Amino acid sequence: MELFYTSTRNNEASVTASQAILKGLADDGGLFVPWQIPKLAVSGEQLAGMSYQEVAYEVMRLFFTDFTEEELKGCIERAYDGKFDTEQIAPLVKADGAYYLELFHGATIAFKDMALSILPHLMITSARKNQVENEIVILTATSGDTGKAALAGFADVEGTRIIVFYPKDGVSPIQQKQMVTQQGDNTLVVGIHGNFDQAQTAVKGMFSDPELSAELLAGGYQFSSANSINIGRLVPQIAYYVYAYAQLKAQGAMGEGQPMNVVVPTGNFGNILAACYAKQMGIPIRKLICASNENKVLYDFFRTGVYDRNREFVLTSSPSMDILISSNLERLIYQIAGRDDQANGQLMQELADTGRYEITPAMQKELEEFYGNYASEAETGETIRRIYETEGYVMDTHTAVAATVYQKYKKDTNDDTVTVIASTASPYKFTRSVMEAIGGECRDKTDFELVDELERLSGVKVPRAIEEIRTAPVRHKTVCQVEEMPGVVREFLKL
Repeated sequence: MELFYTSTRNNEASVTASQAILKGLADDGGLFVPWQIPKLAVSGEQLAGMSYQEVAYEVMRLFFTDFTEEELKGCIERAYDGKFDTEQIAPLVKADGAYYLELFHGATIAFKDMALSILPHLMITSARKNQVENEIVILTATSGDTGKAALAGFADVEGTRIIVFYPKDGVSPIQQKQMVTQQGDNTLVVGIHGNFDQAQTAVKGMFSDPELSAELLAGGYQFSSANSINIGRLVPQIAYYVYAYAQLKAQGAMGEGQPMNVVVPTGNFGNILAACYAKQMGIPIRKLICASNENKVLYDFFRTGVYDRNREFVLTSSPSMDILISSNLERLIYQIAGRDDQANGQLMQELADTGRYEITPAMQKELEEFYGNYASEAETGETIRRIYETEGYVMDTHTAVAATVYQKYKKDTNDDTVTVIASTASPYKFTRSVMEAIGGECRDKTDFELVDELERLSGVKVPRAIEEIRTAPVRHKTVCQVEEMPGVVREFLKL
């Protein structure tokens, strides 16, 4: 049975999976959602015996129903190959009473690789299926990790160009070096004087600008997105939560029907929404634990039912979560509103106009499967230090936010359910913050000197992604104001 997609702001819209992947964002500014969340067609026992690639196929074939088996398996095989440094792709590591799902073994050592390794293949296949002759322009904003992972995926892919905007003073030095050294004649990386929310809002504005769309069409281009607003980014993320469950089953850590909890460090809400969808597909997840840093807009939302971005924007040591507008939350709002496009649209308009909205008590009751909390900067550093000293396990700042919130959850609930924590980046991506937390001498050392020190302390080999950028030349030097972003796009595309 073919699964179609509609917009969170217009139930009359109906597109295939490949069309939704190509468009990225609906014409009305809404996000594409499937008409229904399909149920997994295989048992826990069957999953336990599968490779990552096989699990990914079982998940994606139910969502991407207009892809043939050959097309989809081809995309999966090209995505999850030797660019990952482990055959497991996403291994589970037990430490400090929880299972860490390591999602950072790909080319850019962050969880975004898990989806952005396959998105270019899905997009090119989608273009062929829909007889698209225009060049596809990937336009995306990043808070640090999406940018590099998308650049790595789309670099020199025929028929595509990619433009990435990032907050110049809002990413780690390693993240910035990864992006500005990116090769590929079809790539452009631009630092902005502003924060991620401003970059993301401007990108969304360009998607919905009819004048710019007409210019693109005349020039032989069309926009698409690599952010998790693209359903081709979100669906592959579901696969690793299903695979985590499969690994727990294979290791004998869970009995038949026994549930697990999932903890996710959360900014744009895509990663935890993928876990929510995995639950709706039939994976026995008891609690979805949403971990925020000091930009705790989601913690306040789950606590009060009020989403309010009117607050100070805090630059933290976990910059990929420095977000006040969690775009993917709209998909959940649409769901808990009973798939009422008008009600959702009204709330999103309130957010655009006033920076806040409040859901109804009935909608808030639908959020009982979620638990939200946050970690301060001090708590994040203390968690990195404690787990390193007691377990010898080194984690990055984002993962430490999740680990901190998990301890708060256990204290609040006494729940001892088997728990998976999404470990979203290698500690080498945030070396200075990690080294400061575990007591290293950092003051007079460069970030790459700290990389070598972390290798010595942790015994974990420096990833290839870090070695590659040590001496790589800076290729992207463009910096602009937020209001100049459309002009930069026009200049790159020679419109």
